[in-house]
Amino acid sequence: MVRAGVGPNAGHTVIWRGKKFGLRQVPCGFVYEGARLLVGPGVLINPEATLKEVEETGIGERFGIDRQCAVIEARHIEQDRTSEYLKEKIGSTGTGCGPANVERVGRVARLANEIPKLQRFLADVPSEVNEAIKRGELVMVEGSQGFGLSLIHGTYPYVTSKDTAASTLAADVGVGPTKVDDVMLVFKAYVSRVGAGPFATEISPEKSEELGIVEYGTVTRRRRRIGEFDFELARRSIMINGATQLALTCLDRLFKGCRGARSLDELTTEARAFVKGLEDKLGVPVTLISTGPDIGNMIDLRAKLR
Repeated sequence: MVRAGVGPNAGHTVIWRGKKFGLRQVPCGFVYEGARLLVGPGVLINPEATLKEVEETGIGERFGIDRQCAVIEARHIEQDRTSEYLKEKIGSTGTGCGPANVERVGRVARLANEIPKLQRFLADVPSEVNEAIKRGELVMVEGSQGFGLSLIHGTYPYVTSKDTAASTLAADVGVGPTKVDDVMLVFKAYVSRVGAGPFATEISPEKSEELGIVEYGTVTRRRRRIGEFDFELARRSIMINGATQLALTCLDRLFKGCRGARSLDELTTEARAFVKGLEDKLGVPVTLISTGPDIGNMIDLRAKLR
């Protein structure tokens, strides 16, 4: 399991064995206990946040950080949080990612191999990953931010500080495009966004409350803006990412009678129609459907592709 993406400015909540983990650096795939867990050289590292997550998840013996990862330092966080433009206009998470990426482009950022507290975890991630592929092992590259926040393809200037498309995620960990077998795009059953920026299908906070969909960002704890599923954005995301499969999350938030379902037959008629409508309109199969917060609340349809 290899983490790609920007850095600690995107958080993912994982509920495993009754415990909630808010992860910003460690791959969510830590729940696969036999997996090697890596962070690719294209990812920014906050040493304190990373070490805290390693301790909380207990993965120290199977975790590695590429020595070429750029490091977020206190001054980057301070710049991010005190910039009126980034904080007020763009709605930055204040985690220092933008300023750190600026220093990386300027060739002055410090790298992970310069940080003593990270030495035990240093690895050559591209070599490890490509050797694993050569041995026929399963390698999963895990992204972070949504496609709409891509610096190149997103709702500029209300975006993150680098591209978030699948091709860049592969480059983040040192995997060439010919070695990618599948691109699984993850869609919520509705759209959510933290911070400013265009939002074509946004509904009012009052309407989202009526629907029972009130969310807060894992990193910022700011309330998320909520909207209906955006087919136009979904089609563009599928096109640019080259998606071969779709994972659909939070179906139970939109259709309350689906919570905990483990098969299509357990979904409500409305929920099944929603899933079929997505496949018909988007032309890509939905192979994973999340029906609850626990990792076991999942409908796995990947066998239908074999």
